[in-house]
Amino acid sequence: MKRVVSISLGSSTRDKKVELEIMGERVSIERIGCDGDEEKARRMYRELDGKVDAFGVGGVDLNVRVFDRYYPLYGARKLVADVKRTPVVDGDGVRRIVERQLAQRVEAQIGDEIQPKRVMITTAVDRFDMALSFHEAGYEVTYCDFMFALGLPIPLHSLRALRALAAVLLPILGHLPLSMLYPTGTKQHEIIPRYGRWYQWASVIAGDFNYIRRHIPDRLDGKVVVTNTTTEADVELLRERDVKYLATSTPRLNGRTFGTNAMEALLTALAGKGRPLTHEELLEMMQHVDITPAITRLND
Repeated sequence: MKRVVSISLGSSTRDKKVELEIMGERVSIERIGCDGDEEKARRMYRELDGKVDAFGVGGVDLNVRVFDRYYPLYGARKLVADVKRTPVVDGDGVRRIVERQLAQRVEAQIGDEIQPKRVMITTAVDRFDMALSFHEAGYEVTYCDFMFALGLPIPLHSLRALRALAAVLLPILGHLPLSMLYPTGTKQHEIIPRYGRWYQWASVIAGDFNYIRRHIPDRLDGKVVVTNTTTEADVELLRERDVKYLATSTPRLNGRTFGTNAMEALLTALAGKGRPLTHEELLEMMQHVDITPAITRLND
């Protein structure tokens, strides 16, 4: 059996394991949360190195890519520094494919119900392909990176401004502790409503779910949420807030969507090359493995 393990700095309450048969192979996909404990994550990577077929890096990216420029996150790279044998991926390769088409898929299925065409993206620098997808789909976009990542109430409204923000700040932010950049561990359980004006301005709320959840208001009547990983509890939280549709960039497996890091690790394990796959190889694998976004109606 192929074994894929996504080790995340996020909460262990979001853990999930499924076994599937794909391309004639039995595959185990497991997400293990370390509750923000970076040393525990490093230890798990060391202990499982060579014993699993592929690692996914969850809860953080190894690099942030804006346009075609990569900005390393040095704290994340330290987590996997001791891995020598098992391929390690953070999902960027799969995001570049599936999230690049995400707004267009949403438009094709439920676009008639989305008016006006306005989207709030919590942090575009870590979901750049999603942001670019909505831009190219003709949406009016507000990029909320300053708000959700830095706590500063400064909206951005153009890709040019986003590029400038990335060029100035990401070389500095890449050296900061991971806990200052991402909601990890118990912070993923906290909801502190903020920036309600922008949640209400938008017809679509998009971005990493941990950021969306962090400041989510009590009501999101008729809104569409476009995100990545969601548990059954997350879906219920959105349903209670009267969200109309939930679109996730990866399919739902046994009630849970796994992150793009786990999906890329799955493709890497099935390919059996012992290394991360190139863009062309990922495209080829995705001809055989269905990694299509899921769009679910939550409320009438």
